Amino acid sequence: KGTTFSIYFPGSRLNRVEDPLKEKGLLKGTETILLVDDEEMIVGVAGQILSTLGYRVLTAKSGKEALDLYQTEMNRVGLVILDMIMPEMGGGEVYERIKEMNPRVKALLSSGYNIDGRAMEILDQGCDGFIQKPFRIGDLARKMREILDKN
Repeated sequence: KGTTFSIYFPGSRLNRVEDPLKEKGLLKGTETILLVDDEEMIVGVAGQILSTLGYRVLTAKSGKEALDLYQTEMNRVGLVILDMIMPEMGGGEVYERIKEMNPRVKALLSSGYNIDGRAMEILDQGCDGFIQKPFRIGDLARKMREILDKN
């Protein structure tokens, strides 16, 4: 009526890999973060990381969705994390439009590209910081706290 297999693997002598979210000294928070990225995987993984760090996370997968969400939630959003390159409306335009709604908005620009050209222009317009993808969890947490904690 069937076959049963038993497979026995030898124990490993290698050191256990630590969970990066359990890194000592990882900076956490409770603010609401608006995460804007057109890549579903980035939104899912980064959203989960931010939630694990204690943040309330709102996600948008397009510039238009981000603007609509920010319009309704602007009083609760402490930081906007913006992907620079998105179809239809890039992070620069989204930042400009959000800044029109709230001149004191705190924003972190995120891109897989270097911090030159358009990214520098957006930073010169008042964007609070830049982080290059892929980023380490500790670096993201630190950069977010720097921006959130400054007046």
